Parts: sequence; structure tokens; C-alpha cells
Amino acid sequence: MDYTTKLSYQSMHWYNDGLKKAKIRDLSGAVTSLKKSLQYNRDNIAARNLLGLVYYGRGDVMEALVEWILSKNFQSHDNIANYYIQKLREKEGELEAINQAVKRYNQSLEYCRQNGEDLAIIQLKKAVTAHPSFVKAHQLLALIYMHTEQYAYARQSIRTAHKLDTTNEFTLRCLHELNQIRRSRNVKIKEGEKKDKHTITYNLGNEMIIQPVSNTLKDNAGLHTILNITLGLAVGVAVMWFLILPAITSSRQEKANIQTVEFSDQIATQTAQISALKKELDGYRSTSEETENVQATAASTQESYEIVMVMKAHYLANDMSDAAMLEELLKVNPDSLGTEGRKSFDEITETLYPRLCSSLYTTSKQNVEVANYDTAIVNLEQVMKMDEGYDDGGAMLLLAQAYENSGDQDQANLKYQKLIESYPDTDAAKNAKEALDAQNGGDEKEEEEEE
Repeated sequence: MDYTTKLSYQSMHWYNDGLKKAKIRDLSGAVTSLKKSLQYNRDNIAARNLLGLVYYGRGDVMEALVEWILSKNFQSHDNIANYYIQKLREKEGELEAINQAVKRYNQSLEYCRQNGEDLAIIQLKKAVTAHPSFVKAHQLLALIYMHTEQYAYARQSIRTAHKLDTTNEFTLRCLHELNQIRRSRNVKIKEGEKKDKHTITYNLGNEMIIQPVSNTLKDNAGLHTILNITLGLAVGVAVMWFLILPAITSSRQEKANIQTVEFSDQIATQTAQISALKKELDGYRSTSEETENVQATAASTQESYEIVMVMKAHYLANDMSDAAMLEELLKVNPDSLGTEGRKSFDEITETLYPRLCSSLYTTSKQNVEVANYDTAIVNLEQVMKMDEGYDDGGAMLLLAQAYENSGDQDQANLKYQKLIESYPDTDAAKNAKEALDAQNGGDEKEEEEEE
């Protein structure tokens, strides 16, 4: 088995693993497996399309769109990604709602930075209402609820996130933390109930009788009893003074000490929780920035691909001028194109660019001869974008001269220097060096005259 076949087998293995996990809503696990599949074979269209669906399932619509656009670039025909993209375009209202949800999510992060948890909660509630499958919004909402000790609401939010993605690491950590908090609170409540039990309960027939504990004794009638009570009171006062009061004082002190320890533990726990919350928030902020970068890349990729497809149609139909086609093609980022997109781009530019370079270069020479330097600069800058080393550096040399004659010596020197560094063995580089040497010689002569 050759190396390529092994890579293909590995890619399909991880694709099947991702498919199994996606079916049981193990979306985080599915993402990991599908990314491994694409590492072995980036052209695995099935894995890339499924990755887009998984992203869409957990509310990351923009990430899903990126994967489908890339898939479309790799295989433009007979690709279900075209259907997914078309369906998204048909749901303009849904896309707008998702976009607003993402903006509210980002705004809530900003509120968190400013300690505005209440405002963040309001924004996140609106975000999950508009975009119910937005896992990150549910997680952040639960995180804030935990931070503000609204544990019931936190549990509700994190359970929703768990239903959407059953194995998400952050979700599972939150659930574990909430369970720990619940057990701790239940223990404290039971201990409080034992301490506060000052009643006795008994059944009388079919009824339950609850009475406070009685500390008094029934007195017997008679003088003898009165004397006993008087004596008892005297003894009681003595016992109160010498035994009970010190015991009460000691008990109170002990209770205060216990409360102090508990309070210290609570402070330590809260401090740890706050530290963890800050780390999680930082992670969300980083994720948000990464998302924005991905969205920008996706937009650039989509725009470049669409321009190439439209220009190819005009190129084949021969119904558009070279200048107009050049204006559009210079907007394209070739490195962002997939295999099919880059192939179409190269087919157009291999014929169009040499023809346009020759025409613009010839026109620029004429413009320089009649001192029309501004027009020459515009045309030659376009030549640079198409072929920087055109005519063995002659186009760049002419551009530098045009800048120099127009009075922009800094730009001229930059072009001269680049010409010397990039095309050192050409006549153009030799002329560029002579131009710079002439400037240096002129500067030295001026200094001598001043002296």
C-alpha cells in the first residue's frame, strides 16, 4: 500500500468516527475527529461538509459557512455544499438573527470585562432566544449565573448547552461544579436543621402533635413545694452564675470560631471560582477574536472565488474589455482560492496578464516621454501587481524614474533599492544603482560646497 492510499484510509477512518459521534450529538468529539480527517486529506469533501454541519448544529454558523465555501472551492460541481450555502442565502432573516446574536454575545463579553454581569445576562438571553442552538452563548450565560450565585438559572442554561453538545469539555466542567455546589449546600442545610430542632413531635390518634420542648416543671401545691422551689431557685442562680454562663460564652466563642473558618473557606472557594471564571472569559474572548478572523478569511475567500467565476464566464464569452477584467481580477487573493478556483484564475491570467503588461508598459513609456508621470505611475503600479519583474526589471525601473521625475524621491529610492535586491544581475538593477550613486555623489558635493 502506497503512502497516498494510507493517508486516504486514515482520513476515511476519522471521518467515520466523526460521523458516529455526530449521530449521538457528541459534537465536540465529532469536530476533533473530522479535523484529524482533514489533516490526512484536505480534499475529503465528505469530511469537510460534515464538519460544516456539526458547526451549524452547535450554532457556529459562520464556521460552518467557511467549511462549505472551502469545500465548494475544492469541488465546484456535484457538491452538496452548494445546497447548504443556497439554503443559508434563502434564509436572510435567519442569518440576520444569527448575526445579531453573535453581536450580542460579543457585547456581553465586553460587559463582563466591565463587571456588568446584569447587562451581559440581558444580552445573552436575547442571543439565545434569537439563536437557540448557540452553545457558546448558553455556556457564557451559565458561567455568569454561577458567578452571581444564581445556581438554578445556571443549571438550566448549562443543561441546554449539554443537550446541544453532550461531550463539550467546558459544559461537563460546569455541570460537575454545579453538582459540587448543590451537595455542599444540602449538607449545610441538614446541619442547620439539626441545630435548630427545638420541638417534639408525637401522634395522637390520626393527628400529629408538634409542641415546643418544655423546660418547666409542674408545681405541687403546698408550702413544702414552695420551699423546695425557693431553694431550687437559689441553687439555679448559683449554677447559672458558675456553670451555665461560662458554658454559653464558650459555646458562642466556639460557634464564632467555626463560622470564621467556614467564612474563610468560602472566601477561598469564591476566589478560586472567580479566577477560573476569569480564565474562561479570557478563553471566550480569544475564541471571539479567532471567530472574527475566520469570518474575515471566509468573506475574502468567497469574494475572490465569485470574482473568478464571473470573470471566467466573461473571458470565455469575450464580452468584456481587458481593462475592466483587470480591475476585477486585481481584487482577487489567489492564495485563498481552492484547487478549482486557482485553476480558473491561472487560465485567465496566463493569457490576459502578459497582454496587458505589454500594453501598459508601452503606454507608460510614451507617458514618461511627454512628462505625464502621474498616468505612467498608475499604469506601472498595475503592471507590478501582475508581474513585478516584467521586462527583466525594466517596468520597475521606469516606475522609479516616473516617481523621481514627479518629485517623489522617497518612493523612487524604494523602487531602486528593491530592484537592486530582487533582480541584481539585470541592466535595470545596474541603472538603479547608478541613480542611487548619483544621488549620494550629489549630496557629498553639496556638503563640500557648504564647507
